[in-house]
Amino acid sequence: MNDVQKNIQDEMSQTFNGAIGFSESFGDWVGEFPKEKNVAILNHLKNHHHFDFMMDLCGVDYPTRGKRFDVVYHLYAPTTKARIRLKTQVGENETIDSAVGVWKGANWFEREAFDLFGVKFNGHPNLRKILTHQEFIGHPLRKDYDANRQQAATKVEDMWFEPDPDYKEDPNKNLVPINIGPSHPATHGTLRVMAQLDGEIIDRCNVEIGYLHRCFEKMAETHLFNQIIPYTDRLNYCSAPMNNVGFCKMVERMMGVTIPPKAIAMRIVLAELSRVIDHLVCIGTNAVDLGALTVFWHIFEQRERVYTLFEKLCGARLTVALTRIGGMAYDNPPGWEKECLTTITGIKKAVEELDSLLTGNKIFIGRTQGVGKISQEDAIAYGYTGPCLRATGVNLDLRKAEPYYGYEQLDFDVPIGTEGDTYDRYLVRMEEMRQSLKIAEQICKNMPSGDFTIRDKDIVLPDKKDVWGNIEGLMNHFMLVIKGVRPPVGEIYDYTEAANGELGFYLVSDGGPKPYRLKVRPPCFAIYQSFPSMMKGAYVADVIAALGSLNIVAGELDR
Repeated sequence: MNDVQKNIQDEMSQTFNGAIGFSESFGDWVGEFPKEKNVAILNHLKNHHHFDFMMDLCGVDYPTRGKRFDVVYHLYAPTTKARIRLKTQVGENETIDSAVGVWKGANWFEREAFDLFGVKFNGHPNLRKILTHQEFIGHPLRKDYDANRQQAATKVEDMWFEPDPDYKEDPNKNLVPINIGPSHPATHGTLRVMAQLDGEIIDRCNVEIGYLHRCFEKMAETHLFNQIIPYTDRLNYCSAPMNNVGFCKMVERMMGVTIPPKAIAMRIVLAELSRVIDHLVCIGTNAVDLGALTVFWHIFEQRERVYTLFEKLCGARLTVALTRIGGMAYDNPPGWEKECLTTITGIKKAVEELDSLLTGNKIFIGRTQGVGKISQEDAIAYGYTGPCLRATGVNLDLRKAEPYYGYEQLDFDVPIGTEGDTYDRYLVRMEEMRQSLKIAEQICKNMPSGDFTIRDKDIVLPDKKDVWGNIEGLMNHFMLVIKGVRPPVGEIYDYTEAANGELGFYLVSDGGPKPYRLKVRPPCFAIYQSFPSMMKGAYVADVIAALGSLNIVAGELDR
């Protein structure tokens, strides 16, 4: 525990008369308290200790315990870099006060805990399902819900809007309801924007999600740890290796595993190239939604070149499963770093060509400047991270703020905007691509030698020659496949700076080969819930421009 945490802990213990029990878990700072003090403690941490970000809120089910559920909050104070995990127990027939009055972003997170576990939050403005459909019976992340029990929807949910005490419908206006998506090219079949129009002006709107819900967290409870890695690919599939890295990094920290320098270097290169192609997809699809088709084809060529590098590493392109707990799945083939440098040079040129096509384009500027604007205060209140947060002027990048994998030794800058609008989000991503290419170039020119993975028979599969060539290798392979990797009992939250912001994984382990609970904190989830307030009073055409700039990837949004 550092001095900042100790001072906060001492002050909190005194203020709340010892009601909070503090502990540490694998380096994480944890506080447990009775649910009756929920809002008071959360408010105090925010207002007195600058825990401005509620990064995540989730439930955990313990069906044999008296108070069945844990409600878990992950908070972050950017000024001190302090993090705390707060936990409180809630019985099946009990309720807990809502934190929406403390952070706006608590809205969707509480709806998720209600939907998937049945936890009820007093004072929530509209506690209703969010990921499952309205006909769904039961709560799928409870331990007694069968993972194979599927329930299909038979009808579309009626259009609805969040309650707003300040909203009064004008009877003199001829308001027209309209659905923008999910069957719209800009919503990719997965996002539904329910709008009420006054001519071309959005009088109010709301969003519905859950169209691509694949039950990632439920599936994780039924699979071995290494078997989960391909599922992480399908979170943000536009930058799949970053999800692999985040998950494996979390398990490795829990197990006390230090991966070799070469594996770290390979992960950084893959992560930064993935950031580039993710931003290319975001900018390209956003531009094509606004009519700039040339840009779309131009940058997708560069994306394919990165996929060719991935293919030479593992044989796959989009979903790659390139990491393993303990390192990488494969070593770099001969000449891969040289080819990577050649590809980086080509992408650098393409980024500058993209800049000349869009940055000063009067039509593009007219469609994006001042559109989808959000203030710093609202962005923080909703839990924005990543390029969308930095576009508002908040200088927060985990690679700098809480560096991992030696990022502090690399030469790169963090671009920030000033306006928090669609145009600034574009500019931030443009400069981030340049910086990511700079990082990847540094690593490829100085790729460490040595092994690409640790050689621990309880964690990593032996080489095929050993499996085929001696009985010890065969038995090690057999035992690891059957028993699986087994992290120690406990819980941990770990995070990386993914393409859309903080990608966090919260793991509760019972010492077995499968997670007891695995919660993913997807960056898109916190960002997208601000969309209705962002679009109020905007033109209907602005919906398309702003939506693309947020880079909502349904794979991580819905999970």
